[in-house]
Amino acid sequence: MDKTKSKQKIVRSVAALGGALLAAASAQGQPLASASSPDGGVKVEISLDGDGRAAYAVTRNGKAILAPSKLGFLLTDAVKIDRRLSVTGQEVRDFDESWTQPWGEWKTIRNRYRELKVHFKETTALARVFTVTFRLYEDGVGFRYEFPEQPNLAQANIADELTEFVFANDGTAWWKPAFLWNREEYLYNKTPLSAVSNADTPITIKLADGTHVALHEAALVDYSGMAVSRTEGTTLRAALHPGAGEPKVQKRGAWTTPWRTLIIANDAAGIYHSHLMLNLNEPNKLGNVSWIKPGKFAGVWWNMIKGEWSWARGPKHGATNENVKRYIDFAAANKIPHLLVEGWNVGWDGDWFGNGYDMDFAQPTEDFDVDMLVAYGKKKGVRLIGHHETGGAASHYEKQFDKAFKFAADHNYMVVKTGYVTDAAQMEREDPDGKKYREWHQGQWMVNHQLRVVETAAKYKIGIDSHEPVKGTGLHRTYPNWVAREGMRGMEYNAWPGKNPPEHEANVVFTRMLEGPMDFTPGILSLKGSDHSNLLSTIAKQLALYVVIYSPVQMVADTPENYAKYPEPMKFIRDVPTDWQDTRVLNAEIGDFVTIARKERDGENWYVGAVGDEQERTVSFKLDFLSPGKNYVAEIYRDGDDADYRTEKRHSIVIESKKLTSADTLTLRLAPGGGFAIRLVAAKGK
Repeated sequence: MDKTKSKQKIVRSVAALGGALLAAASAQGQPLASASSPDGGVKVEISLDGDGRAAYAVTRNGKAILAPSKLGFLLTDAVKIDRRLSVTGQEVRDFDESWTQPWGEWKTIRNRYRELKVHFKETTALARVFTVTFRLYEDGVGFRYEFPEQPNLAQANIADELTEFVFANDGTAWWKPAFLWNREEYLYNKTPLSAVSNADTPITIKLADGTHVALHEAALVDYSGMAVSRTEGTTLRAALHPGAGEPKVQKRGAWTTPWRTLIIANDAAGIYHSHLMLNLNEPNKLGNVSWIKPGKFAGVWWNMIKGEWSWARGPKHGATNENVKRYIDFAAANKIPHLLVEGWNVGWDGDWFGNGYDMDFAQPTEDFDVDMLVAYGKKKGVRLIGHHETGGAASHYEKQFDKAFKFAADHNYMVVKTGYVTDAAQMEREDPDGKKYREWHQGQWMVNHQLRVVETAAKYKIGIDSHEPVKGTGLHRTYPNWVAREGMRGMEYNAWPGKNPPEHEANVVFTRMLEGPMDFTPGILSLKGSDHSNLLSTIAKQLALYVVIYSPVQMVADTPENYAKYPEPMKFIRDVPTDWQDTRVLNAEIGDFVTIARKERDGENWYVGAVGDEQERTVSFKLDFLSPGKNYVAEIYRDGDDADYRTEKRHSIVIESKKLTSADTLTLRLAPGGGFAIRLVAAKGK
């Protein structure tokens, strides 16, 4: 659970502004409310224009990040909330705490901010009221709308938000498209900010002066996921994901939106180091979660992805007793504590894509003896990971919740991997009256469905690894059993035509990874996909991914036969942990390369991983993150001098050892499509 030490201080409270004062301030163009982060760097100012439209602006160190950006809502059945607003008061308070993650990239996180609450009221007969709460951090700002219960807004039927993000200058943006058929699974575009169309968040921007900004949201609960649409120039506007009905969001009584977030930093490393997303979420609601044990897992999976085995029953069925026992033996021999098995249950036969109505998550197939396999795994120290593929039949899944998770708990599963393989806007929803609808993966109903999955799983002490998920918004702080999710093009795309390009992972670190842990499924040491096609990677890069792409449950995704061919690189996969005390981005350029160092949880050893793009380059980094005065043995796995993802030398690797200290600097080559991985073992004593 979160262990926190905190202090709060109310800085000031300002009563309702009189009409004369308001008019004078508006006439002079002065902000009606403002506050700065505790260090004074990030500042927000609130203003009203002549029509009573509210706007906020953000600066950092005196430089404009967002020019005045409008606030408001469109409603489907009432006048929009936009014009004729007045500011009726404001409060400012300071907050400072430190809290401990049960698992994560950092063990201890500081949550220090200044909060500004600005109260608005319409000057019309409707007189609707709301508050916008800003939390200002040294590395950015989050804000949300808060509506009290009120007679003229007893139910809010929201068509969309009018929330704007008017960037003061153009820049380079890394973004993936929103509202297309393949959900969140698209490659990232690199364009001028002024050329963005509809984009999912996070969207990351490098402004002309080098300032980096990541736009996203935090604490997405009972609301629709936010994308952004460019309206003109460098103005982005919130664009909520649709639902099955006319309103995109329905709220009753008192309600809040998710936090709209801007992480602001000098460079790419600063963006990744931010804890703003986690800090804007509520503390752990589950209590003691010591039953969650981070670790790696093997999988009866890659052969299905390549098309050599099938999820369905028949001669190619992968989830057979024989295959699973062999994979358990492999996992045990390599100290891998878990084994994912897909296709183990009834329901995969026939057309299940987008049509998962036959899925039964407590009924194994006749060639999968679950009791025997669980007992066999227990003797070997290996637990199974269940797989619940819904085929988009979300309501059908909900009808089985308790049965499905009781089955998982009874068979000693720690994690269940869920799946929602169907096109966007094709999620099945069935209401209690029997009426059926089609929902979007990121719509309000599916946001609530995914949380119901996590809450039900927690009752049975089961973790959730969501695929085809709602995007991550830091909720793994509140629900630590939400251990990972997909939500991006992972390794599976490298099995198929149209593979991920070499730059993909260097994009993902500073975009998708800002959401939280990703089940990327790394470690394909064979570098072979379907039809013996080649991955666009060196073997050293596959090792580096275990450090670069974070997840507390990290897959060892290739087959036992392929790992047997590469015993020396396999040693790094066996050694690398999945839970960390500290994380440092040592150098990076988005989409080009990144080097990350991580210190193991409750230990002294460090691990370093670096990945590049299609260009050959040399990277240097200091080892000043190591403990001063302590000696380390570096086990280095680097691209061979002739390694190149475009040739048959993609497997060329050099494995060497060096004695190093915190005073040293390392310089290593990144081959085209390459990477390197390092294990730094602390010597005993000094």
